[in-house]
Amino acid sequence: MKPTEGFDTLFTPEVLRKLFPEDRSDRFFDALYGDAEEGAYDICLVYSGTRKNRLEFMLRLIQRPGKCISCSLTYGLPEVFSRHPIIDIKGLVQNIDALLDGKVRCVDWRLGSTREISNNIHAIPLEIFLES
Repeated sequence: MKPTEGFDTLFTPEVLRKLFPEDRSDRFFDALYGDAEEGAYDICLVYSGTRKNRLEFMLRLIQRPGKCISCSLTYGLPEVFSRHPIIDIKGLVQNIDALLDGKVRCVDWRLGSTREISNNIHAIPLEIFLES
C-alpha cells in the first residue's frame, strides 16, 4: 500500500469519533477551568486527506452556543494541545498507527498554527508523517 492509498475509507466519521471521543472537550475544560461548562468550543477530529508521506487531520474547534470562540485565545492552543494529557496527541497518533496495521508506520507528527475557518469555527492542523 502506498502511504496515500485507502485512507478515505479507513478514517470514517465513526472511526474519528472513536479516536477522539466527543466527551474529550468537556474533560479538557473540566481540567482547565474546573467546569466543563466554561468551555467556549467543542473539539472534533476531521480527516483532511493525504499528501506524499503524511496523513492530514484537523482538530476542529466549534463554538458552543452562547460562547465566543474568538475570545478564547485559540491561537496558543497548538502548544497546549501538543502536551496536554487529555488531548493526548501522542496517544492519538499511536492509535492511528495501530489502525494502519503495519502497512505503514506513523513516525512523527506536528501541529500547525490555528486557522480561522469562520467566525465560529477554528481548526488546528495535525500532520502525521508516515514511513513504509
